[in-house]
Amino acid sequence: MFDNLTDRLQAVLQNFKGEDRLTKDNIDTALAEVRKALIEADVSLKVIKLFLTRVRAEAIGEKVVTGITPVQKFIDIVQTELIKILGEKPEPLNDKLKPSIIMLLGLQGAGKTTTAAKLALTLKKQSKKVLLVALDLQRPAAIEQLSILANQIEVDIIKDTESQDVLSLAERAYSKAKEEKYDFVIFDTAGRLQIDNELMAELLLLDRKFQPPEKLLVIDSLIGQEAINVAEAFKSQIGLTGAILTKMDGDARGGAALSLVEGAGIKIKFLSTGEKIEALEEFDPARLADRILGFGDIIALVKKAEENFSEKEMKALEKNLMKGNLNFETFLQITRFMNGLGGLGSVFDLMGMNSLFGLNKKDKDQLMETGKQKFKLYEFAIQSMTKEERLKPDIINKRRQSRIASGSGISEKAVKQLLDEFSQLRKVTSLMSSMGMGGGMSNNPTKMAQAFGQTQKDAKREKKKEKGGPFGGGSFLRF
Repeated sequence: MFDNLTDRLQAVLQNFKGEDRLTKDNIDTALAEVRKALIEADVSLKVIKLFLTRVRAEAIGEKVVTGITPVQKFIDIVQTELIKILGEKPEPLNDKLKPSIIMLLGLQGAGKTTTAAKLALTLKKQSKKVLLVALDLQRPAAIEQLSILANQIEVDIIKDTESQDVLSLAERAYSKAKEEKYDFVIFDTAGRLQIDNELMAELLLLDRKFQPPEKLLVIDSLIGQEAINVAEAFKSQIGLTGAILTKMDGDARGGAALSLVEGAGIKIKFLSTGEKIEALEEFDPARLADRILGFGDIIALVKKAEENFSEKEMKALEKNLMKGNLNFETFLQITRFMNGLGGLGSVFDLMGMNSLFGLNKKDKDQLMETGKQKFKLYEFAIQSMTKEERLKPDIINKRRQSRIASGSGISEKAVKQLLDEFSQLRKVTSLMSSMGMGGGMSNNPTKMAQAFGQTQKDAKREKKKEKGGPFGGGSFLRF
């Protein structure tokens, strides 16, 4: 997410290294680079100017204190102002009415129908009773799509492929929701390639009849600062209570997310972060600011783990790792675990490892590709091991290495290298254990986030002692 913007901002921060204080000159130099980064990210010029003005005022003002490095202070200021531009705090859904109507608005191609199903599933996981209503009656394909998705997530739906009376269908759905005590009713309204009078007339009818407490604009994050114009058009004619940004997993440069709140006065409530029906996140400005700066989002990582693995599986893996008990059986569990979280690259992003080890997107992609190849070699080698060898790697002597090489089709030299690197990985696991990353964090995202913050600091100190990459010379990721 926002890889290019993150790389550019990290490069700016690197330039502060060696400076012993913040000055007007180094602040202005840094801000000039930040401006270029934000322009490349397609952020609104109005928002860029406001952001840079705030950062500069904070950086050269009386709030600059002694005792910390210039880069630490500058990061703190940039992070604080990013959070302000993104909206400062999460904006929950209005659920005071029962049932509460959520009317989804947007142009065709923004992913509105899929988002309706994603939102329904998110609310269902919160033990809410949800009713989907297919109101895009001009597009039978949209009705069919929502019907298929509703069936997939086992959420009720009201649809009518014969009628063109949007208001009548909406009234029927709302009556059902009241009678059967639904918590939320989600209107998947019509979309157009552009905003026109016919579209707005239909939406205004629904708005005046039901006065929905939530009118959420579903908007494609790839359109950048153009999001402001789309949002203002809907806001001026029908009003909006918030927005959902889609396609955040694509090549979004950040312009939409960084422009909407300040540029159009629209709070972001959710982010759609992938094609899977589960890929919808509640928007948190502080967490997104951290991700933009490359600090990761450990809470999102833990929540994703909770969705993909049972508590029993997570506790078993956590127990082994926190004891420093890494063997080849545990390694296979870790591999499956990371695949379930979106792969090694996704884990690195969410843990903030790129920033921790000074990796830009190119470096990370190369590292991830090397890691994938190495994982495959590990799997081939492990498949040729006995059960005892998997559980007790230390017993694998030269004779056993020869047998494993023969059975896996890997050279003896490569097998020996894998074993040497695995030995180093076990040392890293023991190090993490000694840093205190245990204590039941698998079911406590906040606790894990706090612990990982401390672990990042400790890991930085360890990095100074080691050479040759994140896990020392000859890392298992560097074949």
